[in-house]
Amino acid sequence: MKQIVITRKYYEKLKKELSYLKSVVLTLNMKAFDEIRDLGGFLKNLEAASAFDRQVLLQGRIHLLEHRLRNAVYFDPDKPVKASAEFGSTVLLEKIDTGEEVTYRLVGYKDSNINEGRISVRSPLGKAIIGKIKGDKI
Repeated sequence: MKQIVITRKYYEKLKKELSYLKSVVLTLNMKAFDEIRDLGGFLKNLEAASAFDRQVLLQGRIHLLEHRLRNAVYFDPDKPVKASAEFGSTVLLEKIDTGEEVTYRLVGYKDSNINEGRISVRSPLGKAIIGKIKGDKI
């Protein structure tokens, strides 16, 4: 199995979503599905078909979350890192033309959010930063 490297925060977010889907959403959809089925005309009933589709999508999402959590390896973003930029590093970039400084943390693609200063190591910028040291130009 391929390991999925994520932050502890993202791991907890996935766990919370999985719990909510299993305990609330899946249960509600099953109840709705059963009520519609009991009304009869199952194959002709558009609501039943829709509930069945939701059920399949929910089960697929639950399976995906379980897979990610089972294969997750998380890193501590506060742990001291090496001199060169690597997964989990926080980097300060300066735009040469304007002198503007921007800070990013290198994270996995599922944990990235440019608006929160987290970029994926798989992104073009992330790939360009990996292995660089202070003073290098990208």
